[in-house]
Amino acid sequence: MSIDFNADEIFQMAEQIERNGSAFYRRAASLTARSITAQLFLKLAAMEDEHEKTFAHMRAELSEQESKAKVSDPDDQSATYLRAWADGHVFDVRTNPAERLTGKEKAEEVLKMAIGLEKDSIVFYLGMKEAVPQRSGREKIEGIIKEEMRHMATLSNELETLRHQPI
Repeated sequence: MSIDFNADEIFQMAEQIERNGSAFYRRAASLTARSITAQLFLKLAAMEDEHEKTFAHMRAELSEQESKAKVSDPDDQSATYLRAWADGHVFDVRTNPAERLTGKEKAEEVLKMAIGLEKDSIVFYLGMKEAVPQRSGREKIEGIIKEEMRHMATLSNELETLRHQPI
């Protein structure tokens, strides 16, 4: 069964990914005893809030025709990925990753979870970028991909810092 997406639906999914990321980072901050790590999580949550606003703005600027038109993907690469994503094979935005945090995780475990979530969002946005026309804000998606990559680097650096601290 084929699932087709229009630009409006793709932006809605992106907005939900960002809401989920923000909720995850806020919950992680509330459960983290290490102040500097909690501050990092709150900063990342604020960035995810800004990404959500960017996608909402991009979606609002779609023309009625762009909003309803199916994504253009002549090689079916993006559509195949987005179908896998929508079916929950990649990750599922209907579930809130913040709910996976019990408060018993060590900061190292939370950082690894966060890195995984950032990787998943980057992969989604790469597929999304190919499905969104240039005039509909592809360069903004590229900017968000770069920022998500910076998030991964920041989280990885924090993980390394924790690993090298004396117990």
